[in-house]
Amino acid sequence: MPGGDARETAKTVTGTFEGGGDGRGMPYLAELPARGPGADMIGRTAGMLVELYARVEPSGWRLGDRPGRDTRRAASWLGEDLDALEEFTQGYEGPLKVQAVGPWTLAAALELRNGEAALSDPGACRDLAGSLAEGLRAHLAEVRRRVPGADLVLQLDEPSLTAVLRGQIRTASQYRTHRAVDRQAVESALRDVMAVHDGPVAVHSCAPDVPFALLRRAGADAVSFDFALLTERDDEVLGEAVEAGTKLFAGVVPGTEGPLSDPAGSVMGVRTLWRRLGLNPGSLADAVTVTPSCGLAGASPAYARAVLAHCVRAARSLADNPE
Repeated sequence: MPGGDARETAKTVTGTFEGGGDGRGMPYLAELPARGPGADMIGRTAGMLVELYARVEPSGWRLGDRPGRDTRRAASWLGEDLDALEEFTQGYEGPLKVQAVGPWTLAAALELRNGEAALSDPGACRDLAGSLAEGLRAHLAEVRRRVPGADLVLQLDEPSLTAVLRGQIRTASQYRTHRAVDRQAVESALRDVMAVHDGPVAVHSCAPDVPFALLRRAGADAVSFDFALLTERDDEVLGEAVEAGTKLFAGVVPGTEGPLSDPAGSVMGVRTLWRRLGLNPGSLADAVTVTPSCGLAGASPAYARAVLAHCVRAARSLADNPE
């Protein structure tokens, strides 16, 4: 979300979804990267790691030996956001989404001491996934303690996943790329991290060519993606995913400033996809959650609020008129 006011943001993401338990919306623990290092998605998740610590270098986040100022700052921002969320969810019962960066985007973003991405070292990747799993377990327990009526949905942000699988992550020199990671290793680490949560897990990627089948095999209950980047090449694997019970978080509302179409128009593409796949229109409302195409941190606070309200109205339109 845009801005740096945790209370105002928590008020927005819980207020838009009053009555969220009836399927009309899902409040969430927001990230506010405009506050600076440690509030960004990599820094926030690095701050959750157990027995691994990261600090900011000119080139980005680097793993080090001990917790420092940057780790403390990340923990402090997260604490502030949790306090605000707890304040505005008193008595709330229903779904609540919490998110963290997944193991592969983290491995592509965090540097080892030599300046190369953790992705370059299979042992470091395993350690990172294990540390992330432990950190997430503690984080989820903390959110449950603060919002006891919530049914937590864990979202892992994996925007770099396709690039990791294809060997497109650049080395520190920028002249070469790290070799593609074995698909089984990718799947295994994702499965291990997802296993820390006994409720629904969604994996988000706003990059093209989301590996739907791999995510489904790894245990994702839902896949969150930018709907505009789908091609007909994705049809078969999407149809199989939906028929197997995978939920789709369809990013159909632009996350960057611009005029919003009418809510029914926003989900027209989803209806068209359903017809093309030969799926039962009656399953649409249950299978699809309407979301922004990606994060809203680059938008104005007013536009972010408008987008959230628009998503709720578009979802209602989909439920009322699936065909």
